Amino acid sequence: MTPITSPDAPAAIGPYSHAVTHGDLVFTSGQIPLDPKTGELCGDDIESQTQQVLKNLEAVLTAAGSSKSGVLKTTIFLKDLSDFQTVNGIYAEFFGDHKPARSTVQVAKLPLDVRVEIECVATVNR
Repeated sequence: MTPITSPDAPAAIGPYSHAVTHGDLVFTSGQIPLDPKTGELCGDDIESQTQQVLKNLEAVLTAAGSSKSGVLKTTIFLKDLSDFQTVNGIYAEFFGDHKPARSTVQVAKLPLDVRVEIECVATVNR
């Protein structure tokens, strides 16, 4: 297992790595909508939060030697499942024709009371 840290993603807010690689796989930690430069929350609305989460996820994947086209599976955690359609539209635009497997769940609370968190499993680009 090799820990991965990206200078272009927000610092971890606990004792974990942005991601780890094992063989040809990348396992990311959940990304939340923090600005990597300021550490501040990026907006109150689900649109801006989802866009920032996906930017942070892409930065972690890049640092791990992968990319969004290498994503095999995502898990989306939502504070409110009524945000699903909005998140789904932003997610679809981000991934384009690439369609990884996905689970989406509503949770009672997320770190820093954000509205969305996303993690993934991807392959390392070879």
